[in-house]
Amino acid sequence: MTKRVAILISGGGSNMVALLDSMTGDHPARPCLVLANSAEAGGLAKAEARGVPTAVVDHRPFKGDRPAFEAALQAELEKADAEILCLAGFMRILTEGFVRPWQGRMLNIHPSLLPKYPGLNTHARALDAGDTEAGCTVHEVIPDLDAGPLLGQATVPILPGDTPDTLAARVLKQEHILYPAVLRRFASGDRDPLLIDTRD
Repeated sequence: MTKRVAILISGGGSNMVALLDSMTGDHPARPCLVLANSAEAGGLAKAEARGVPTAVVDHRPFKGDRPAFEAALQAELEKADAEILCLAGFMRILTEGFVRPWQGRMLNIHPSLLPKYPGLNTHARALDAGDTEAGCTVHEVIPDLDAGPLLGQATVPILPGDTPDTLAARVLKQEHILYPAVLRRFASGDRDPLLIDTRD
């Protein structure tokens, strides 16, 4: 039985596209829904072009009532019979009340080598610290931000003259490789961390 995967997005959905395009052939999962918190999210059209059902739960009418917003998200996920939830550039903080029922079934990708640099502005922070390497991490989502068990990491070198933008572009290429690879393993029951090193 293939697992049913829902993907939450807020923007253009480049990681979503990488995940959708990977779920073919002998992959142990299939997409059942792409869910956005804004009708303007560019990823919705990309999902529809691939024949994947989409839905929108705009956070703005809820005016900061997170439990009500999350209940509406949950209703869409239940309608789609989602079994695994992938966050792919979803820019809303989820509360413990939403995360707990999904714990062990919800993944996120973060553009740093966690536990370094949780939160925002990861590339600038790595450069400011004088780091020689950066990368991305796929992890299970728990109520604490960017703190769940690691499922995979891809490491890239920081090069002389790098800016946050050039570093972000190099990391993003690896995100598009790492996230699909981790999802395939996760959907088949393998939670051993996958490590990719591009520094050689």
